[in-house]
Amino acid sequence: MTTTPPKKLTIATRESRLAMWQAEHVRDRLQTLYPDCVIELLGMTTRGDQILDRTLSKVGGKGLFVKELETAILDGRADMAVHSLKDVPMDIPGGLQLAAVLEREDSRDAFVSSRYANLAELPTGAVVGTSSLRRQAALMAAYPHLTIHPLRGNLDTRLRKLDQGDYAAIILAAAGLNRLGLQDRIRSCIAPELSLPSAGQGAMAVEIADHRPELAAWLAPINHLPTALAVQAERAVSKSFGGSCQIPLAAYATIDAEQMHLRAFVATPDGSKIIFAEARGAKDQGTALAQQIVERLKEQDAAAILAQCLTE
Repeated sequence: MTTTPPKKLTIATRESRLAMWQAEHVRDRLQTLYPDCVIELLGMTTRGDQILDRTLSKVGGKGLFVKELETAILDGRADMAVHSLKDVPMDIPGGLQLAAVLEREDSRDAFVSSRYANLAELPTGAVVGTSSLRRQAALMAAYPHLTIHPLRGNLDTRLRKLDQGDYAAIILAAAGLNRLGLQDRIRSCIAPELSLPSAGQGAMAVEIADHRPELAAWLAPINHLPTALAVQAERAVSKSFGGSCQIPLAAYATIDAEQMHLRAFVATPDGSKIIFAEARGAKDQGTALAQQIVERLKEQDAAAILAQCLTE
């Protein structure tokens, strides 16, 4: 393995404000490690950024946010791409790999509203915006008197729709708001017990071509092992159930000292049925814990829920 520092690196990124922040963060981390390296950003627009009038579950899912970036890696225009890990499909295309996962930000969902302090304050019929079937299912199960409407667009677009009165409240990932210095928009964070996060939520990942071992070596110092272990377990659960945006599925692992606590649920989109499972074990046994979770969910007839989701 080469130990020669890189001379030039190109990072592919979406052009949204949050995506650019994430790419710049990785650039700055690498610049500190390799001060003589020239690091450039390659801004790109993905299909996920272009299609805003339909939910992800109806237009192709999470891969819409990464495909163009992955193509740039494979054709040599970029050395790597930076993603929000929750946007990365569970099946990585051939020739690519996730080489580093950075330390996780706040993984919780955030309640954002101009008029109300939390979900419990919302009146009957209040319109709540979210792009996630997982959030929709959790909200409808706990607050069936609310009206859930789809909400697409980048972070600034979603906040603008809230501010112009289209929604009484919207639910966003706390991590994105924190990263952009918009903490004051968060009225309250939603406890995982009420809205369990999605696999990889709050984490960033760096993707490279798998024939570039020197890149993996250069990225190794920014890989945060506890986060990498946690999200690996979460993604294993999601992958077992297809890892699709059409399925309201949550998977969330926390690590305390040497122990991992993995929780997951599968639900119908309307929240009328939610099945839950959890497992605990050694932090490096995430794949085995994920399998335990999957088996426990299957014992609760997860197959019937999945079949219902895929026919709606």
